[in-house]
Amino acid sequence: MTFDWSTLVGLLGSALFLGGFAYANAAQQLNKVLFNLINLIGSILLLISLAVHFNLPAFVLEVCWGVIALGGLIRSLAARRRGEAQ
Repeated sequence: MTFDWSTLVGLLGSALFLGGFAYANAAQQLNKVLFNLINLIGSILLLISLAVHFNLPAFVLEVCWGVIALGGLIRSLAARRRGEAQ
């Protein structure tokens, strides 16, 4: 394994996933906008890393993770705009 910029980007994406997971388990009340944004950014960073060091199973996982996070972010922002609880 080479340690280059794409590895650093991938590690940052992984750190965001882990931080988001820890936050979701520690928070008294989950901020869904923050949680989904963290997951979306983590997914994008890992996809950037995978563009250099491609791995099909990881690519499929990150695309699905990003789509789910984007959907959750859109729903959370819409609920916030309507004044609904998150």
